[in-house]
Amino acid sequence: MSQVSNLQHRPAPLGEVPTDDDRFRVYTERQFDRIEPLQRLPEAQRFAMRVVANVFPFRVNQYVIDELIDWNDIPDDPIFQLTFPQPGMLPEADFARMAEALRGGDRKAIKAVARDIQAGLNPHPAGQQQLNVPRLDGEPLPGMQHKYRETVLFFPSQGQVCHAYCTFCFRWAQFIGDKTLRFAANEAGQLHRYLEQNPQVSDLLITGGDPMVMKTSHLQAYLEPLLRPEFEHLQTIRIGTKSLTFWPQRYVSDPDADALLALLERLAGSGKQVALMAHFNHWRELETPVVREAIRRIRDTGAVIRTQAPLVRHINDDADVWARLWRTQVRLGLIPYYMFIERDTGARHYFEVPLARAWSIYREAMQQVSGLGRTARGPSMSAGPGKVEVQGIAEIHGEKVFVLRFIQGRNPDWVQRPFFARFDPEATWLDQLKPAFGEERFFFEDEYAEMQRQALRCGLA
Repeated sequence: MSQVSNLQHRPAPLGEVPTDDDRFRVYTERQFDRIEPLQRLPEAQRFAMRVVANVFPFRVNQYVIDELIDWNDIPDDPIFQLTFPQPGMLPEADFARMAEALRGGDRKAIKAVARDIQAGLNPHPAGQQQLNVPRLDGEPLPGMQHKYRETVLFFPSQGQVCHAYCTFCFRWAQFIGDKTLRFAANEAGQLHRYLEQNPQVSDLLITGGDPMVMKTSHLQAYLEPLLRPEFEHLQTIRIGTKSLTFWPQRYVSDPDADALLALLERLAGSGKQVALMAHFNHWRELETPVVREAIRRIRDTGAVIRTQAPLVRHINDDADVWARLWRTQVRLGLIPYYMFIERDTGARHYFEVPLARAWSIYREAMQQVSGLGRTARGPSMSAGPGKVEVQGIAEIHGEKVFVLRFIQGRNPDWVQRPFFARFDPEATWLDQLKPAFGEERFFFEDEYAEMQRQALRCGLA
């Protein structure tokens, strides 16, 4: 009997047909007054949340509200911080501007103030629009990114939303309604032609938004053709998703849950590696019965679940939280993959953690887990030149330094090359670091600058 048959004969505890309590119900800024627990908060606190929600995208669903948030621990509850806007996410001057506009009630004025504030928040960090967009037959493909030789990112238009939004999301610009800031593609044929013409690509990452908001039939149209012989060079299909936190019912009781699992099984059974790149920020996200059932069902298909998350102040900047998160993941059969540094975009001032402290948290958490939990790499910055890992802090010839290396690089020759930066206890990102030992520039800077110049010339051509 196939795994698909097993799945169909092993119904989830919630049943095959969604109950009234199991239907997806979502709230945005305009439905604040319909979120019952919020009504217990002071009016001033609710207004402050609306101010921020008019700058950063806000979306939450009933499952998160009912099952994941401890409403007796507001505002400190980590899942509340993860999903609901916080006043500190905006600088005081920007907060005051938006508050004034909101009190005025003119929607055009509110939108204009929001766009002005958003433009100053580095909406597309790390050269995503300038350096990462590939070309097919001389034309740019705005729904794709190709930063590293082996890996292509694809943004299906049907997946450019999430079941809920993270407050710290580095892709927040995808969701604010400005099409000039959005990556999205609606033509599967372009993806397939690009992959066919680039045999050096071994890994495809379907991302967003969240591809798992898509109907299975849409996902199938993108992925099933990849089983044809001309895509034999494509070894791994990754799907980036936060659905296991925000809507695990996607794999358990949604109307096409079984069809989705059958698709994953066909892909995995073809010999390709199928990996759900699952985002878990806190161990609490793994505690509900429905997420445990969703994990079991996914693993039964032959797909693997790799886990990643940024280190975020107010949510998980604690070594014990990370150690428990990784231990829980290993016990459930998940593979810890990355600890990221919060990106230099959006409300970074509210969420970022200095690199020195991030490395200390990573090291202390690693000391608490077994070897199977030590597969998580980090802390890692997804910066313009590549993924840069903070390997440690050392003293060399009397100088205190950060020890760094590229996990991935725009030039593959940069990968695994160690380099050193002067120790700075306040630095939170690569561009704030200076070379150690009297060097004027890091080894990759001249080549990276030339890449930027070439991209600018191509953009002007």
